[in-house]
Amino acid sequence: MTQIITALSEISARYDALFVDLWGCVHDGVKALPEAVAALQEYRRGGGKVVLVTNSPRPRASVEVQLDGFGVARDSWDVIATSGDSARAAMYQGVVGSRVYYMGEDEETGFFEPLKIQQNPVEIVQVPLDEAEGIVCLGPFDPMENPEVLRPQLLLAKQKGLKLLCANPDIVVDRGERREWCAGAVAALYTDMGGESLYFGKPHPPIYDLARRRLAALGSDVPTEGILCIGDGIHTDVAGALGEDYDSLFITGGLAAEETKTDGQPDRDALQAYLAREQRAPTFVIGKLR
Repeated sequence: MTQIITALSEISARYDALFVDLWGCVHDGVKALPEAVAALQEYRRGGGKVVLVTNSPRPRASVEVQLDGFGVARDSWDVIATSGDSARAAMYQGVVGSRVYYMGEDEETGFFEPLKIQQNPVEIVQVPLDEAEGIVCLGPFDPMENPEVLRPQLLLAKQKGLKLLCANPDIVVDRGERREWCAGAVAALYTDMGGESLYFGKPHPPIYDLARRRLAALGSDVPTEGILCIGDGIHTDVAGALGEDYDSLFITGGLAAEETKTDGQPDRDALQAYLAREQRAPTFVIGKLR
């Protein structure tokens, strides 16, 4: 049964490591959330390890720079696992061919920087859609525009039998007060149209495998029951934790703030109705990470 808590410290001693979502939990897309940062700092001072597990399509080095810009203290986390890293590894293994059509914003093209740790990578070349063997999607070209505008390109891709590599399974994120569309919305549309989408972020297994490997590299051999997943995505963070048999802490004050009537803490009746509708049962719930 889901338990509502008021602070991470109430349960943190049970876990050796945290897999923590970023957007909506540690920052709001513009700035750090101070209470969340303080809670993670306290947890690490007690000896726990913090792995930031994000559906950002960016390489982890780029996410580090972004976190510094948001004011997220370096001593609040140990290591980062991004869906971008997981997806890049797959791309350079050739899962969507070598000649790819890119969907996303121009600023995200660092995704195509070669992976130094990968042996014999496939040479990736960006080409027009009619010449492509596959699609690499980091998001819509314009995150404020409904992905439905991409239906003509996706129809052609489906007719060509192209696979779509989705580097960020999130449907939407909130950047401050502004809601933006993500690659997951494009991939969902493509799948609905009969195309094949490949996912590498939460809730899918590849990113959790990456997170476990990054945790192990810290010298921490943590059993499944020693890991707590934290995030505000019921379809990503909570679903992924359930799929991997991890405990979860659902942050209701993020994407589901309206549905759960979260004002500091979620309204109990609204929360129960929301979880019943989504058919998800996180281990714990809190309004915001603190």
